[in-house]
Amino acid sequence: MSYRNEWFLLEADDNMDEIKHREMTEEFLFYKAVANGDIDKVKENCEQERFIEDEGVGVLSRNPVTNLKYHFVITTAIITRLCRQNGMELEKAFRLSDFYIQKLDDIHTEKEIQKLHDEMVMDYTKKMCKYVHLNTDSKHINACKEYIYAHVKDRITIEDLANELGVSASYLSRLFKKETGVSVSVYIRRQKIDVAKNLLRFSDYSMIEIANRLSFSSQSHFIQQFREVVGMTPKKYRDEYYMVQWDIESDKNSN
Repeated sequence: MSYRNEWFLLEADDNMDEIKHREMTEEFLFYKAVANGDIDKVKENCEQERFIEDEGVGVLSRNPVTNLKYHFVITTAIITRLCRQNGMELEKAFRLSDFYIQKLDDIHTEKEIQKLHDEMVMDYTKKMCKYVHLNTDSKHINACKEYIYAHVKDRITIEDLANELGVSASYLSRLFKKETGVSVSVYIRRQKIDVAKNLLRFSDYSMIEIANRLSFSSQSHFIQQFREVVGMTPKKYRDEYYMVQWDIESDKNSN
C-alpha cells in the first residue's frame, strides 16, 4: 500500500477524531516571546514544562524520545527563523540552531531533551533581549555587523566591509560611528574579545592559540587589547571565570 493510500485510511479512522492539537496561536505567541526577547514569559513557559505536555501535541513518532526530538527540531527551526526575521545575525541564528540540534545525538531521555529545550529557548531569548534593547541600526549597519560576526576570526578592514556592501569606506566609516557611537575598528575588537572571553571560559586553548584563532598580530597584542577592553589580563579572566555559567537573572539585569 502506498503512503498516500495509507493516509486516506488513517484520515477516515474514528480514532483520529479523538486527537486534538493545540491552537496555533498559543505556540506562535511562545515563539514570538523568544524572538522578542521576553525573558520572563519564556522562563515561565519553561517552568510550566509546556514542552513535554502530551495534550494537544502531535505524535510524530511512536517512540516517546524520538517524538520529543522531532518536536525539538521543529521548535528550533521556527525560533531560528523568527529570530532571524527580528534581526539576529544570519550566521549566529543558524549556527546556534545547528549546535543545539546536534546535541540531540547524545541525549536519550525525555528529561534530558526537555532540559536542552529550555536551555536552547533561553539562549535565543537572552540574545534577542540584548538585540531588541540595543538595536536601532540601519540596513547597512546591520549588514556590516552580520559580516563581522561571520568573519570574526579573520582580519577585517573597513575596506573589506565597504566592498561587501558596495559603498565607499569613508561613507561606511562615518555612518557606522554615527549609528553605533564607536568606530568600526573598535566594534570589531569588541566582538573578537567577546569570542576570546568565551574561549577563555569554556576551552583549554592557550593564549597564543586564541590570539591566532582570532587573527591578532601576536600574543602580546591580544593581551594588550584584551586588557584595554575587559580591564584585566586574559590569564586573570580565565582564573576567575573558567567554566562559570552566568545565571538568567543576572544576564537579564545586565541589559
